[in-house]
Order: sequence, then structure tokens, then C-alpha cells
Amino acid sequence: MILVSEKAKEKISQLRSSGDIADDYFIRVTVVGGGCSGLSYKMDFDNEDQEEDQVFEDKGEKLVVDLKSFLYLCGTTLDFSDGLNGKGFFFDNPNASRTCGCGESFAV
Repeated sequence: MILVSEKAKEKISQLRSSGDIADDYFIRVTVVGGGCSGLSYKMDFDNEDQEEDQVFEDKGEKLVVDLKSFLYLCGTTLDFSDGLNGKGFFFDNPNASRTCGCGESFAV
């Protein structure tokens, strides 16, 4: 399962309303190779289902993950920070053994 924090939910709602994003779009999260720690997160709005997608819903937000990425993301929470130490979406991933200093990449 992948969860959404309250702050992330609020920010997603703001993006939907300010960016003219239709209600049938969901959030697609993938893990790709790259970054200082070896793996990076990628997150986009999407409206096309793919074969073997894993679908989750939390706080009214639909999150879709391909099967390979789900192996790295199981139990992860999508969160949002607007503090002085960094602003933007981030992932609280219990599967990550280490993350880079900027939080953009991780290793398992």
C-alpha cells in the first residue's frame, strides 16, 4: 500500500485546481535508476492505465504504481513539506536503506 499525508493531499488539491487538471487524472509514481544513491522517484499526473499497474487510494487520491516500482515503494507515504529545509513532495520510504542528502534518490 502507498499512503498520502494530509499535507500532500492539500497540495495535490491545489495543483488540480490551479493547473486545470481533470478529475480523471491520477498520480503515477515510478522508481527509475539514477541519482546519487542509485534510484530516484518520479511522480506525474496521468490518465492512462498500464498493464500490471498497482492501484491504491488514500484520502480520496488515486495513486498508481507499476509492478516493478511497487517492490521498492510498498509501505511508502507521499508527503509534502513547505518548510525552510526544503519545499516539495517527498517520500517516506521504509524500504530505503539510505538516501542522498537532497532526498531525491535512495538505495535499498
